[in-house]
Amino acid sequence: MAGTPIHALFAAGQSVWLDFIRRDLLTGGELERMVEGGLVSGLTSNPTIFEKAIAGSHDYDATITTLAREGKTANEIFDAIAVADIQGACDVLRPVYDRTSGVDGYASIEVSPLLARSTAETLAEARRLWSAVARPNVMVKIPATAEGIPAIRAAIGAGININVTLIFSVAVYERVVEAYLSGLEDLRASGGDVSKIASVASFFVSRVDSLVDPQLAAIAEGGVPAVREAAKSLLGTIAVANARAAYGRFLALFAGARWEALAAKGARVQRPLWASTGTKNKAYSDTKYVTELVATDTVNTMPPDTLKAFADHGVRGDLIPAKVEEAKQVLVRLQGAGISLDEACQKLEREGVRTFAESFHELIERVEAVRAGLVLTGPSRQQ
Repeated sequence: MAGTPIHALFAAGQSVWLDFIRRDLLTGGELERMVEGGLVSGLTSNPTIFEKAIAGSHDYDATITTLAREGKTANEIFDAIAVADIQGACDVLRPVYDRTSGVDGYASIEVSPLLARSTAETLAEARRLWSAVARPNVMVKIPATAEGIPAIRAAIGAGININVTLIFSVAVYERVVEAYLSGLEDLRASGGDVSKIASVASFFVSRVDSLVDPQLAAIAEGGVPAVREAAKSLLGTIAVANARAAYGRFLALFAGARWEALAAKGARVQRPLWASTGTKNKAYSDTKYVTELVATDTVNTMPPDTLKAFADHGVRGDLIPAKVEEAKQVLVRLQGAGISLDEACQKLEREGVRTFAESFHELIERVEAVRAGLVLTGPSRQQ
């Protein structure tokens, strides 16, 4: 790893996680090679990733056939697949977890997105998944919806590692940190060991540009020249500025007497995790959301293509702390152009909950189709 672009990220205090899972990644030894080679130190998954894995390979045919013939439903079959894969990923990553004393080496499994609007059901599912995977280096993913926030606090208070997902705005990020700190305080008050808890706050990046850029482009095509030029200059800058502003809040929130009291008991910071870092706009660099978001105590979870691109030709940019004030000014200019970032982020959260739910439905339909086909015909499905 020494001397590679990926090494430069780790040297800066940033972890690199893989945003992908498929059974052959585990059985073929590829994830182990990536870990041993220093390319990744963690893994994240979601229903969309699992749907593509099941649709795009024969890896799961035998498992689906066996479970289907046992009378398992499509939901039960997927649950068994997801738990087994995440257990396998946790086992591969366990040496990283041990070497870093629990700082790194995690694999994440997601609570069903169909529960995103129910606090009680989300918490119950988080507890179930935590027990089902039964690995100290698993994180359970809970969305940062209004209903998810209290579930996050309760899960942390119960001693469960949590990956908070679907964070788009600085305001929501602040509520996530409050839930984490309160959860740690709850755990400490009940006699629990806060040093055993790990959490990340998954802040989504590229989707912000995908939503805001067309609005800026429309402004850049009309109106007075000064406004047009201002809007044009902001194209491709808002997602990074938003994330950098969130990191500025991270530095402030994990400081002071409240945090120091928890840190004295061994508590770890809740690291910001940059999610949705694949470049969607082909006009931008394929490593844009990696190069521009490097900082200590952060994680960048990359889809395979982004990881491959950065390992090949990535360049580590300036560290975020030097860019926080500039980022704040970019967001002020966006407001001056007449675009509400808060409204955009609220829309992205709604769309995120909806699209994750749709992906989950598609996933279950896919499992059901494979299940039916394999039970009737045996494992001879064509890709």
